[in-house]
Amino acid sequence: MGQGLSLSGVDFAYDAAPILSGIDLEIPSGQFVSLLGASGSGKSTLLRLIAGLQRTSRGHLLWNGEAIDGPSLERGVVFQDYALFPWLSVVDNVAVAVGKARPKSGKAERREEAVARLKQVGLESAVGKYPFELSGGMRQRGAIARALALGSPLLLLDEPFGALDPVNRARLQDLLLAVWESATPKKTIVFVTHDVDEALYLGDRVVILGSTPGRVIADLPVDFPRHRERRALLESRPFHELRERVAETLAEDTLRQLVAA
Repeated sequence: MGQGLSLSGVDFAYDAAPILSGIDLEIPSGQFVSLLGASGSGKSTLLRLIAGLQRTSRGHLLWNGEAIDGPSLERGVVFQDYALFPWLSVVDNVAVAVGKARPKSGKAERREEAVARLKQVGLESAVGKYPFELSGGMRQRGAIARALALGSPLLLLDEPFGALDPVNRARLQDLLLAVWESATPKKTIVFVTHDVDEALYLGDRVVILGSTPGRVIADLPVDFPRHRERRALLESRPFHELRERVAETLAEDTLRQLVAA
């Protein structure tokens, strides 16, 4: 089996209602994939299946050739709601993840690693603070630091910047890209979003889910070179052409649903 994520014939139903149907995907190790689709297309459900938090109704999910049959440190997850423990300081939140990744490490070693991860995401000034003392963008950086501390080679991000204002959203997009591009080896990332510009700016590839049920209606390469400069890219003709193609794909799926209703 090849290295990376493999989904074959994945179906998922809830109370007999089909949510996902016939999902086939191959994502090689180190690739950044944006998973795009309208609300209700099953993006978050698919992410939870990959994380092992839910089980498929039918089909197979493999990570590096091994079946996904439950949660694992191999697959780190970042949700939109930050999910930091409110009773722990930011550094202790991250230290918990270090302890899960390296259970034999001592308290001092865990804290040292946690501080290093917080520095990696620009949160060295917030080490001793609690989540309620931080802005939304800072809390999300803390959640990313915690996911990085797990050492997971596969990162699953479920609209992590969706609740942020445009400026903080752009800053965290750039932060995520910087962390991903600097890692050796690169982590495999599946990034759920409903924002077309975000999907294209971040991804090596955009997988579009239609609904209902959720199914792959397009799988498009994003061939813009790395390192990406935001203004130049967003103003470029190739970016606008690809964005228009994605928007047309989503619009056609919406029209299909309306006709079928």
